[in-house]
Order: sequence, then C-alpha cells, then structure tokens
Amino acid sequence: MKQKIPKEDSKLNNLDKSAERIGMGGNLIPNITEEKYRERMKKRKEVQAKRLKERNKEKGLIIINTGQGKGKTTAALGMGLRTIGHNHKVAIIQFIKGGWEPGESLALKLFGDKLKFHACGEGFTWETQDRNKDINLVKSSWKNAISYIKDPNYKLIILDEIIVAIKLGYIDEDEIINGITLRPKLTHVVLTGRGASKKLIDSADLVTEMKLIHHPFREQGVKAQEGIEY
Repeated sequence: MKQKIPKEDSKLNNLDKSAERIGMGGNLIPNITEEKYRERMKKRKEVQAKRLKERNKEKGLIIINTGQGKGKTTAALGMGLRTIGHNHKVAIIQFIKGGWEPGESLALKLFGDKLKFHACGEGFTWETQDRNKDINLVKSSWKNAISYIKDPNYKLIILDEIIVAIKLGYIDEDEIINGITLRPKLTHVVLTGRGASKKLIDSADLVTEMKLIHHPFREQGVKAQEGIEY
C-alpha cells in the first residue's frame, strides 16, 4: 500500500517545485523580455515568501561537517561567530589538534565569556605516540563537552575533530549520539572531522561533506601556512 504524504509535507513539496520551476533568474533565463523577466521574478518572490512562512519550526540541530576537503572546522567557527553575534554563548571542545596553537584559538580569546575554548588533545597520533594517553584525553574531553551540552546557557557546542576520535576507536559512537540527546531543546551541536559513519550521519539534521579537489601540500609541496591551515 502506497504511503500517504502528509498534507503539510505535500504543500511544502509543491512550493519547492514551483520555486525550482521558476528558477533563480539572472542570465540563466535566456531569450526573455524584461517585462516577462520581472513578472517571473515577482512570482518567484511570492513563492519564496510562502516557503519561508510554511517553514516556521525551531529546534536544536545536530550538524555534521565531514569529508576529505578543508574547511570543516572553519565552517563550524563561522556558525560560532554568528551565534555570538546574536548574543548567545558558544563552547568549542577540540579533540585532536590540541597540540597546535591555532590562529582560531588566539582570535577566539577576544570574545571573553561569550566563548569557551578547550583544546583538550595533545596533537595528532603520530605526534603523541601514546595511544592510551590519547584515549584518556578524549574521554576527559567528552566529559567536559557533556557539561556544556547540558548547560542551557550555551546555544552552540562545537565538538571539533570528534569524528576522528570516533574513527580511531578512542570513544564509542553510541555514547556520543546518546550524549547529544541530553541537550536543551534549542541547543545546537556541531561535530567535525573526516570519515563520519552512516549511523552518525543518519542521526544528524544537517550534514555537509567537504570534497577535496586540489591540495597544495600534496600536489605542490606547500607547507601549512598561517591563516590557511592554522
């Protein structure tokens, strides 16, 4: 038996299809008069207003930035900056790269009490060369993260490189998924790191995969540089 689509979802789908059919405008619509173009964009504006009005839910999101490409942490920090801009508190717990003194951590100190930054690791696995110590640091970092996740005073929690910690077997994936459910209703949690599993992805509301196309370190022998890698 074919499953019936809820009326609300059907309405949203129809509005989405209308927006797609009308298009974005610009030179993507060739061979059209200026008058017809204005009429078309007026219709698109009406459809867009309806789309925004219908999507009126609010909830705390689980957000994943994964993939082989650069920008996972940087994208999460962008969300942190916007959150602070709205006068909310942010907590960042860095699970793997803690051995570095990255430019981000230096800049984030400027935000004072609005942002708490914890670099809990001691560097990459080949730098620490101590698996048991790495595991203990990750577990300690998770306990710290949970305290922020439960705290209603924090709007956004960024768990940087926690996906790598899961992939390395330093912490149980189910423990992370279950722990995130302890957050207040409108608290957002961002997880970053390459190699997110299907189970972790399925638990999230928003997932972005950074795709690597070119990388100067591998292709040109260019070293990590200030402001780009750290």
